[in-house]
Amino acid sequence: MLKKIAVYEKPTCTTCRNLNKLFEENGIDYRKVNYFIEPLTEEKLKDLLKKANLSAFDVVRKNEAVYKELKVAEVEKEDELMKIIVENPSILQRPIVEVGDRAVLARPIERALELIESVR
Repeated sequence: MLKKIAVYEKPTCTTCRNLNKLFEENGIDYRKVNYFIEPLTEEKLKDLLKKANLSAFDVVRKNEAVYKELKVAEVEKEDELMKIIVENPSILQRPIVEVGDRAVLARPIERALELIESVR
């Protein structure tokens, strides 16, 4: 039996909408987590990154205005960057798909299907 799937997303994000469509086309049941309404904690973000084998530096959206305003490029400590991401969720790359003890940044969205297939 497949473990529960959670997708951390921003509903207005084109990539997130495309992933939603891909999951619907493939009959994949999952839970959407809009992390702008249900904010990620530092602990949850750290957990997701660990499951995806990524660092906070790997998941930052560098083209966001807030990234430039806060001078995120100058941040050197991962814990500090995680606090900034939690306080400013628009700079987090999305969608992130979590299945059990694994996760993936679904960019491209097909990476989510690869993850799901690998845990079946």
